[in-house]
Amino acid sequence: MTTLVLTVVGDDRQGLVAAVADVVTAHGGNWENSQLAELGGAFAGIIEVSVATGRVEELRTALTELDGLLTIATHTGDSSTDAAAPRSFAFRVLGNDHPGIVREVSSTLSAHGLSIERMTTETRDAAMSGGRLFEATIAAKVPASVGIDEVRSALEQLAAEIQVDVSLDE
Repeated sequence: MTTLVLTVVGDDRQGLVAAVADVVTAHGGNWENSQLAELGGAFAGIIEVSVATGRVEELRTALTELDGLLTIATHTGDSSTDAAAPRSFAFRVLGNDHPGIVREVSSTLSAHGLSIERMTTETRDAAMSGGRLFEATIAAKVPASVGIDEVRSALEQLAAEIQVDVSLDE
């Protein structure tokens, strides 16, 4: 079996997920994992599918027929598991919205060798202050060679510098 990672984007409308699922199933694929969302009138997502190695190109070709409805890019994934898999580290960021929060947080993680597994962000009106709040939930992979306390300290220092709260979930 081969793992394919599909990235999909298009104008949001009824039936988009069904259209992709129909093509995947019709070509022997199995829908494994996905993150899908409507953002600002656009539909976007990432989907992991498995398919018999001999049918990969057939599935890729069939997915191109959805052009016009959705733009789909396929990438060969890596479904292998490593016995020395990295640890997970999860945290939330909350504070007054201002440019650069994602850049600062992601740069700090990268500088310490962490890789973001999942990140969701949202801005919303702040009820009491009348401004905007920024909130992010982030899960990252921590290599065995990196100490969690080191990462925790770096995030706490960053939080003070950019004036946000960081809550660690570990």
